[in-house]
Amino acid sequence: MPTPSNDPSPTPDHRTDGHPAAPLAGRRVRAAIVGIGAIGGGSHLPALARLAEEGETEVVAAVDIDADAVAKFCAGHGIPHGYTDLDRMLAEQRPDLVSICTPPTLHRDQTITALRAGAWVWCEKPPVPTLADFDAVEAEEGAETGGPYASIVFQHRFGSGARHVRKLIAERSLGRPLVAHCQTTWYRDTAYYAVPWRGRWATEGGGPAMGHGIHQMDLLLDLLGPWSEVRAMAGRLVHDVETEDVSTALVRFESGALATVVNSVLSPDEVSRIRIDCERATVELTHLYGHSNADWSVTPAPGTPEGDAAVWRDFGEDVPSSHLAQLRELVASMRAGERPRSSGADGRTSLELIAALYKSAFTDVTVRRGEIGPGDPYYTAMHGGAPGWAPGTVRVSVDASSVGMSSAGTSEEITA
Repeated sequence: MPTPSNDPSPTPDHRTDGHPAAPLAGRRVRAAIVGIGAIGGGSHLPALARLAEEGETEVVAAVDIDADAVAKFCAGHGIPHGYTDLDRMLAEQRPDLVSICTPPTLHRDQTITALRAGAWVWCEKPPVPTLADFDAVEAEEGAETGGPYASIVFQHRFGSGARHVRKLIAERSLGRPLVAHCQTTWYRDTAYYAVPWRGRWATEGGGPAMGHGIHQMDLLLDLLGPWSEVRAMAGRLVHDVETEDVSTALVRFESGALATVVNSVLSPDEVSRIRIDCERATVELTHLYGHSNADWSVTPAPGTPEGDAAVWRDFGEDVPSSHLAQLRELVASMRAGERPRSSGADGRTSLELIAALYKSAFTDVTVRRGEIGPGDPYYTAMHGGAPGWAPGTVRVSVDASSVGMSSAGTSEEITA
Protein backbone atom coordinates (compact mmCIF):
# COMPACT_ATOMS: atom_id res chain seq x y z
CA MET A 1 0.00 0.00 0.00
CA PRO A 2 1.50 3.38 -1.01
CA THR A 3 2.26 5.82 1.79
CA PRO A 4 2.50 9.63 1.53
CA SER A 5 6.29 9.33 1.25
CA ASN A 6 6.46 6.59 -1.38
CA ASP A 7 3.30 7.02 -3.46
CA PRO A 8 4.55 7.66 -7.02
CA SER A 9 1.35 9.43 -8.03
CA PRO A 10 1.92 13.04 -9.11
CA THR A 11 0.64 15.84 -6.93
CA PRO A 12 -2.50 17.60 -8.21
CA ASP A 13 -2.02 20.59 -10.46
CA HIS A 14 -4.71 22.58 -8.65
CA ARG A 15 -6.33 22.73 -5.26
CA THR A 16 -10.03 22.17 -4.88
CA ASP A 17 -10.59 25.93 -4.64
CA GLY A 18 -9.21 26.41 -8.17
CA HIS A 19 -5.97 28.12 -7.17
CA PRO A 20 -2.61 26.59 -8.12
CA ALA A 21 -1.28 24.12 -5.57
CA ALA A 22 2.04 24.74 -3.86
CA PRO A 23 4.49 22.43 -5.69
CA LEU A 24 5.52 19.40 -3.62
CA ALA A 25 3.59 20.68 -0.63
CA GLY A 26 3.51 18.36 2.36
CA ARG A 27 5.80 15.64 1.06
CA ARG A 28 9.41 14.76 0.37
CA VAL A 29 11.08 15.38 -2.99
CA ARG A 30 11.41 12.00 -4.70
CA ALA A 31 14.89 11.82 -6.24
CA ALA A 32 16.71 9.43 -8.57
CA ILE A 33 20.42 9.22 -9.40
CA VAL A 34 21.52 8.42 -12.95
CA GLY A 35 25.14 7.29 -13.02
CA ILE A 36 26.61 5.74 -9.86
CA GLY A 37 30.29 6.55 -10.32
CA ALA A 38 32.47 8.81 -8.19
CA ILE A 39 30.29 11.90 -8.61
CA GLY A 40 26.96 10.12 -8.22
CA GLY A 41 27.99 8.10 -5.21
CA GLY A 42 30.49 10.51 -3.70
CA SER A 43 28.76 13.88 -4.06
CA HIS A 44 25.11 13.65 -5.14
CA LEU A 45 24.07 10.77 -2.91
CA PRO A 46 25.55 12.26 0.31
CA ALA A 47 23.82 15.59 -0.39
CA LEU A 48 20.50 13.89 -1.03
CA ALA A 49 20.96 11.69 2.04
CA ARG A 50 21.63 14.70 4.25
CA LEU A 51 18.43 16.37 3.11
CA ALA A 52 16.63 13.07 3.60
CA GLU A 53 17.67 13.18 7.25
CA GLU A 54 16.00 16.59 7.43
CA GLY A 55 12.78 15.31 5.86
CA GLU A 56 13.28 17.10 2.53
CA THR A 57 14.15 14.30 0.10
CA GLU A 58 14.10 10.56 -0.44
CA VAL A 59 16.17 8.64 -2.99
CA VAL A 60 13.77 6.26 -4.68
CA ALA A 61 15.92 4.88 -7.51
CA ALA A 62 19.33 4.66 -9.13
CA VAL A 63 20.14 3.99 -12.78
CA ASP A 64 23.33 2.62 -14.33
CA ILE A 65 24.23 0.52 -17.36
CA ASP A 66 25.89 -2.08 -15.11
CA ALA A 67 23.10 -4.17 -13.59
CA ASP A 68 25.28 -5.82 -10.95
CA ALA A 69 26.84 -2.51 -9.92
CA VAL A 70 23.54 -0.71 -9.57
CA ALA A 71 22.07 -3.60 -7.58
CA LYS A 72 25.04 -3.48 -5.19
CA PHE A 73 24.83 0.32 -4.99
CA CYS A 74 21.14 0.25 -4.09
CA ALA A 75 21.60 -2.51 -1.54
CA GLY A 76 24.48 -0.69 0.09
CA HIS A 77 22.65 2.62 0.38
CA GLY A 78 19.11 1.53 1.08
CA ILE A 79 17.75 2.67 -2.28
CA PRO A 80 14.60 0.66 -3.05
CA HIS A 81 14.80 0.46 -6.85
CA GLY A 82 17.68 -0.10 -9.27
CA TYR A 83 17.43 0.17 -13.04
CA THR A 84 19.50 -0.10 -16.19
CA ASP A 85 16.88 1.75 -18.24
CA LEU A 86 16.17 5.45 -17.64
CA ASP A 87 12.82 5.47 -19.43
CA ARG A 88 11.53 2.57 -17.39
CA MET A 89 12.66 4.17 -14.15
CA LEU A 90 10.92 7.43 -15.01
CA ALA A 91 7.70 5.65 -15.96
CA GLU A 92 7.59 3.43 -12.87
CA GLN A 93 8.97 5.74 -10.16
CA ARG A 94 7.99 9.19 -11.48
CA PRO A 95 10.67 11.06 -9.52
CA ASP A 96 10.45 14.79 -8.88
CA LEU A 97 14.21 15.28 -9.29
CA VAL A 98 16.78 13.43 -11.38
CA SER A 99 20.51 13.83 -10.66
CA ILE A 100 22.47 13.18 -13.85
CA CYS A 101 26.03 12.05 -13.15
CA THR A 102 26.94 10.44 -16.47
CA PRO A 103 29.52 11.48 -19.12
CA PRO A 104 28.73 14.77 -20.91
CA THR A 105 27.76 13.14 -24.22
CA LEU A 106 24.74 11.62 -22.48
CA HIS A 107 23.60 14.76 -20.67
CA ARG A 108 21.43 16.28 -23.41
CA ASP A 109 19.30 13.24 -24.16
CA GLN A 110 18.99 12.14 -20.53
CA THR A 111 18.06 15.64 -19.39
CA ILE A 112 15.42 16.04 -22.10
CA THR A 113 14.01 12.60 -21.31
CA ALA A 114 13.70 13.47 -17.62
CA LEU A 115 12.14 16.88 -18.31
CA ARG A 116 9.57 15.36 -20.64
CA ALA A 117 8.68 12.93 -17.86
CA GLY A 118 7.97 15.90 -15.58
CA ALA A 119 11.12 15.66 -13.45
CA TRP A 120 13.40 18.52 -12.54
CA VAL A 121 17.05 17.86 -13.40
CA TRP A 122 20.29 18.50 -11.57
CA CYS A 123 23.04 17.81 -14.10
CA GLU A 124 26.79 17.62 -13.57
CA LYS A 125 29.11 19.92 -15.45
CA PRO A 126 29.89 20.35 -18.22
CA PRO A 127 26.13 20.46 -18.78
CA VAL A 128 26.24 19.53 -22.48
CA PRO A 129 28.97 19.61 -25.15
CA THR A 130 27.63 22.57 -27.14
CA LEU A 131 25.46 25.68 -27.01
CA ALA A 132 23.07 24.04 -29.47
CA ASP A 133 22.59 21.18 -27.03
CA PHE A 134 22.00 23.61 -24.16
CA ASP A 135 19.35 25.50 -26.11
CA ALA A 136 17.64 22.20 -26.99
CA VAL A 137 17.47 21.35 -23.28
CA GLU A 138 16.15 24.77 -22.31
CA ALA A 139 13.40 24.46 -24.93
CA GLU A 140 12.05 21.43 -23.03
CA GLU A 141 11.75 23.23 -19.67
CA GLY A 142 8.39 24.19 -18.24
CA ALA A 143 9.11 27.91 -18.16
CA GLU A 144 5.41 28.80 -18.47
CA THR A 145 4.25 26.38 -15.78
CA GLY A 146 6.77 26.79 -12.95
CA GLY A 147 8.92 23.86 -13.98
CA PRO A 148 10.35 21.41 -14.47
CA TYR A 149 13.75 23.07 -14.96
CA ALA A 150 17.26 21.75 -15.54
CA SER A 151 19.95 23.14 -13.24
CA ILE A 152 23.71 22.65 -13.69
CA VAL A 153 26.00 21.59 -10.86
CA PHE A 154 28.05 24.75 -10.27
CA GLN A 155 28.52 24.23 -6.55
CA HIS A 156 31.32 26.81 -6.21
CA ARG A 157 28.68 29.55 -6.52
CA PHE A 158 27.00 28.35 -3.36
CA GLY A 159 27.98 28.71 0.28
CA SER A 160 28.54 31.64 2.59
CA GLY A 161 31.76 32.97 1.04
CA ALA A 162 30.45 33.37 -2.49
CA ARG A 163 27.14 34.75 -1.20
CA HIS A 164 28.86 37.39 0.93
CA VAL A 165 31.24 38.57 -1.80
CA ARG A 166 28.48 38.60 -4.42
CA LYS A 167 26.45 40.90 -2.17
CA LEU A 168 29.40 43.22 -1.49
CA ILE A 169 30.11 43.58 -5.20
CA ALA A 170 26.46 43.94 -6.22
CA GLU A 171 25.87 46.67 -3.64
CA ARG A 172 29.12 48.43 -4.63
CA SER A 173 30.27 48.38 -1.02
CA LEU A 174 33.79 47.78 -2.32
CA GLY A 175 33.43 50.31 -5.12
CA ARG A 176 33.52 49.39 -8.78
CA PRO A 177 35.23 46.10 -9.74
CA LEU A 178 38.19 46.97 -11.94
CA VAL A 179 40.63 44.10 -12.44
CA ALA A 180 40.17 40.35 -11.96
CA HIS A 181 42.20 37.15 -12.24
CA CYS A 182 40.65 33.70 -12.62
CA GLN A 183 42.99 30.73 -12.37
CA THR A 184 42.48 26.99 -12.58
CA THR A 185 46.00 25.61 -12.77
CA TRP A 186 45.94 21.90 -12.11
CA TYR A 187 48.16 18.95 -13.00
CA ARG A 188 47.22 15.85 -15.01
CA ASP A 189 49.94 13.41 -16.07
CA THR A 190 50.23 11.16 -19.12
CA ALA A 191 48.57 8.27 -17.29
CA TYR A 192 45.49 10.45 -16.81
CA TYR A 193 45.24 10.98 -20.57
CA ALA A 194 45.97 7.33 -21.36
CA VAL A 195 42.32 6.63 -20.52
CA PRO A 196 40.68 6.35 -23.98
CA TRP A 197 37.80 8.79 -23.40
CA ARG A 198 39.99 11.66 -22.15
CA GLY A 199 41.24 14.39 -24.44
CA ARG A 200 38.45 13.96 -27.03
CA TRP A 201 36.03 16.61 -28.20
CA ALA A 202 33.31 14.01 -28.73
CA THR A 203 33.26 12.77 -25.16
CA GLU A 204 33.58 16.03 -23.21
CA GLY A 205 33.27 18.91 -25.61
CA GLY A 206 36.61 20.48 -24.67
CA GLY A 207 39.77 20.35 -22.60
CA PRO A 208 40.63 22.07 -19.30
CA ALA A 209 38.54 25.14 -20.14
CA MET A 210 35.47 22.93 -20.39
CA GLY A 211 36.15 20.13 -17.94
CA HIS A 212 38.28 21.78 -15.26
CA GLY A 213 38.24 25.58 -15.31
CA ILE A 214 34.51 25.89 -15.92
CA HIS A 215 33.86 26.06 -12.15
CA GLN A 216 36.08 29.08 -11.49
CA MET A 217 34.95 30.85 -14.66
CA ASP A 218 31.33 30.31 -13.67
CA LEU A 219 32.00 31.70 -10.20
CA LEU A 220 33.79 34.72 -11.68
CA LEU A 221 30.78 35.46 -13.91
CA ASP A 222 28.41 34.96 -10.99
CA LEU A 223 30.35 37.58 -9.01
CA LEU A 224 31.02 40.13 -11.74
CA GLY A 225 27.97 39.83 -13.97
CA PRO A 226 27.74 39.68 -17.76
CA TRP A 227 30.90 39.54 -19.88
CA SER A 228 31.04 41.45 -23.16
CA GLU A 229 34.07 40.20 -25.13
CA VAL A 230 36.97 37.77 -24.98
CA ARG A 231 40.35 37.35 -26.67
CA ALA A 232 42.08 34.00 -26.12
CA MET A 233 44.89 31.59 -26.95
CA ALA A 234 45.04 27.81 -26.54
CA GLY A 235 47.75 25.23 -26.89
CA ARG A 236 48.78 21.60 -26.67
CA LEU A 237 52.11 21.98 -24.96
CA VAL A 238 52.53 18.54 -23.35
CA HIS A 239 49.72 16.06 -23.92
CA ASP A 240 48.94 14.24 -27.16
CA VAL A 241 45.20 15.00 -27.19
CA GLU A 242 42.55 16.43 -29.52
CA THR A 243 41.65 19.25 -27.16
CA GLU A 244 43.87 21.89 -25.60
CA ASP A 245 45.86 21.28 -22.41
CA VAL A 246 46.19 25.00 -21.59
CA SER A 247 44.36 28.22 -22.46
CA THR A 248 44.61 31.87 -21.55
CA ALA A 249 42.06 34.61 -22.11
CA LEU A 250 41.42 38.31 -21.64
CA VAL A 251 37.80 39.06 -20.77
CA ARG A 252 36.01 42.41 -20.69
CA PHE A 253 32.85 42.69 -18.61
CA GLU A 254 29.85 44.92 -19.28
CA SER A 255 30.82 46.85 -16.15
CA GLY A 256 34.14 47.72 -17.80
CA ALA A 257 36.19 45.41 -15.55
CA LEU A 258 39.00 43.46 -17.20
CA ALA A 259 39.98 39.91 -16.29
CA THR A 260 42.64 37.35 -17.12
CA VAL A 261 41.66 33.68 -17.20
CA VAL A 262 44.09 30.74 -17.17
CA ASN A 263 43.04 27.08 -17.45
CA SER A 264 45.80 24.49 -17.31
CA VAL A 265 46.45 20.82 -16.60
CA LEU A 266 50.21 21.38 -16.77
CA SER A 267 50.79 22.97 -13.35
CA PRO A 268 52.49 20.91 -10.59
CA ASP A 269 51.62 23.53 -7.96
CA GLU A 270 47.85 23.12 -8.20
CA VAL A 271 45.52 25.94 -7.22
CA SER A 272 42.11 27.43 -8.00
CA ARG A 273 42.08 31.18 -7.50
CA ILE A 274 39.91 34.23 -8.10
CA ARG A 275 41.09 37.75 -7.30
CA ILE A 276 38.98 40.86 -7.83
CA ASP A 277 40.45 44.33 -7.35
CA CYS A 278 37.76 46.90 -6.63
CA GLU A 279 38.12 50.60 -5.94
CA ARG A 280 38.09 50.14 -2.17
CA ALA A 281 39.40 46.61 -1.62
CA THR A 282 40.84 43.45 -3.12
CA VAL A 283 38.90 40.22 -2.60
CA GLU A 284 40.72 36.96 -3.14
CA LEU A 285 39.71 33.28 -3.03
CA THR A 286 42.42 30.60 -2.97
CA HIS A 287 41.51 26.91 -2.75
CA LEU A 288 41.57 23.78 -4.91
CA TYR A 289 38.31 21.82 -5.19
CA GLY A 290 36.05 23.68 -2.77
CA HIS A 291 36.08 26.69 -0.45
CA SER A 292 34.99 27.81 2.99
CA ASN A 293 35.05 31.26 4.63
CA ALA A 294 38.71 30.84 5.61
CA ASP A 295 39.71 30.59 1.93
CA TRP A 296 38.57 34.17 1.23
CA SER A 297 40.49 37.31 2.11
CA VAL A 298 39.63 41.01 1.91
CA THR A 299 42.40 43.62 1.70
CA PRO A 300 41.08 47.18 2.10
CA ALA A 301 42.64 50.08 0.23
CA PRO A 302 44.79 52.47 2.31
CA GLY A 303 42.69 54.86 4.36
CA THR A 304 39.63 52.62 4.53
CA PRO A 305 37.71 53.08 7.83
CA GLU A 306 38.18 50.11 10.13
CA GLY A 307 34.43 49.75 10.50
CA ASP A 308 33.98 49.20 6.78
CA ALA A 309 36.79 46.65 6.67
CA ALA A 310 35.29 44.77 9.60
CA VAL A 311 31.93 44.49 7.82
CA TRP A 312 33.58 43.26 4.63
CA ARG A 313 35.51 40.59 6.53
CA ASP A 314 32.46 39.30 8.40
CA PHE A 315 31.35 36.33 6.29
CA GLY A 316 28.89 35.09 8.89
CA GLU A 317 28.23 31.42 9.56
CA ASP A 318 30.61 29.22 7.58
CA VAL A 319 28.74 27.29 4.88
CA PRO A 320 31.34 25.69 2.57
CA SER A 321 30.73 25.47 -1.15
CA SER A 322 29.32 22.03 -1.88
CA HIS A 323 26.75 19.96 -3.70
CA LEU A 324 24.71 20.09 -0.50
CA ALA A 325 24.66 23.90 -0.45
CA GLN A 326 23.41 24.01 -4.03
CA LEU A 327 20.91 21.21 -3.53
CA ARG A 328 19.31 23.03 -0.59
CA GLU A 329 18.62 26.01 -2.81
CA LEU A 330 17.44 23.84 -5.69
CA VAL A 331 14.90 22.02 -3.51
CA ALA A 332 13.64 25.37 -2.22
CA SER A 333 13.16 26.51 -5.83
CA MET A 334 11.31 23.30 -6.62
CA ARG A 335 8.92 23.81 -3.73
CA ALA A 336 8.33 27.42 -4.79
CA GLY A 337 7.87 26.50 -8.46
CA GLU A 338 10.60 28.99 -9.43
CA ARG A 339 13.47 28.77 -11.88
CA PRO A 340 16.59 27.81 -9.89
CA ARG A 341 19.91 29.55 -10.16
CA SER A 342 22.38 27.92 -12.55
CA SER A 343 19.67 27.14 -15.09
CA GLY A 344 18.47 28.80 -18.26
CA ALA A 345 20.29 31.99 -19.23
CA ASP A 346 22.02 32.02 -15.85
CA GLY A 347 23.44 28.54 -16.42
CA ARG A 348 24.29 29.20 -20.08
CA THR A 349 26.60 32.17 -19.53
CA SER A 350 29.77 30.22 -18.65
CA LEU A 351 29.21 27.73 -21.49
CA GLU A 352 28.90 30.66 -23.90
CA LEU A 353 32.14 32.15 -22.57
CA ILE A 354 33.94 28.84 -23.15
CA ALA A 355 32.60 28.62 -26.72
CA ALA A 356 33.78 32.18 -27.31
CA LEU A 357 37.17 31.39 -25.77
CA TYR A 358 37.68 28.49 -28.18
CA LYS A 359 36.47 30.49 -31.17
CA SER A 360 38.83 33.34 -30.32
CA ALA A 361 41.76 31.00 -29.74
CA PHE A 362 41.26 29.01 -32.95
CA THR A 363 40.43 31.97 -35.25
CA ASP A 364 42.60 34.72 -33.71
CA VAL A 365 39.71 37.18 -33.37
CA THR A 366 37.92 38.97 -30.55
CA VAL A 367 34.56 37.32 -29.85
CA ARG A 368 31.63 39.20 -28.39
CA ARG A 369 28.87 37.83 -26.20
CA GLY A 370 25.81 36.85 -28.21
CA GLU A 371 27.56 36.40 -31.55
CA ILE A 372 27.72 32.59 -31.46
CA GLY A 373 24.31 31.32 -32.56
CA PRO A 374 22.70 29.02 -35.12
CA GLY A 375 24.82 28.98 -38.28
CA ASP A 376 28.07 29.61 -36.43
CA PRO A 377 30.28 26.48 -36.42
CA TYR A 378 31.11 27.05 -32.75
CA TYR A 379 27.41 26.80 -31.88
CA THR A 380 27.35 23.08 -32.70
CA ALA A 381 30.95 22.13 -31.82
CA MET A 382 33.39 23.73 -29.43
CA HIS A 383 36.24 23.09 -31.89
CA GLY A 384 34.25 24.86 -34.61
CA GLY A 385 35.76 22.65 -37.30
CA ALA A 386 39.03 24.57 -36.98
CA PRO A 387 41.96 23.02 -38.90
CA GLY A 388 44.36 21.27 -36.55
CA TRP A 389 41.78 21.19 -33.76
CA ALA A 390 38.69 19.49 -35.14
CA PRO A 391 38.79 15.68 -35.21
CA GLY A 392 40.02 14.38 -38.55
CA THR A 393 41.72 17.61 -39.63
CA VAL A 394 45.37 17.77 -40.56
CA ARG A 395 47.87 18.22 -37.76
CA VAL A 396 49.33 21.70 -37.89
CA SER A 397 52.44 23.26 -36.40
CA VAL A 398 52.25 27.01 -36.66
CA ASP A 399 53.57 27.96 -33.24
CA ALA A 400 53.61 26.63 -29.69
CA SER A 401 50.01 27.73 -29.12
CA SER A 402 48.51 25.79 -32.02
CA VAL A 403 50.38 22.51 -32.42
CA GLY A 404 49.00 19.02 -32.35
CA MET A 405 46.10 16.84 -33.31
CA SER A 406 45.59 13.24 -32.29
CA SER A 407 43.00 10.75 -31.25
CA ALA A 408 43.11 10.65 -27.47
CA GLY A 409 40.20 11.81 -25.30
CA THR A 410 38.50 13.43 -22.33
CA SER A 411 35.27 13.13 -20.39
CA GLU A 412 33.69 14.41 -17.22
CA GLU A 413 35.99 15.86 -14.57
CA ILE A 414 35.08 14.15 -11.32
CA THR A 415 37.43 15.70 -8.79
CA ALA A 416 35.74 19.05 -8.24
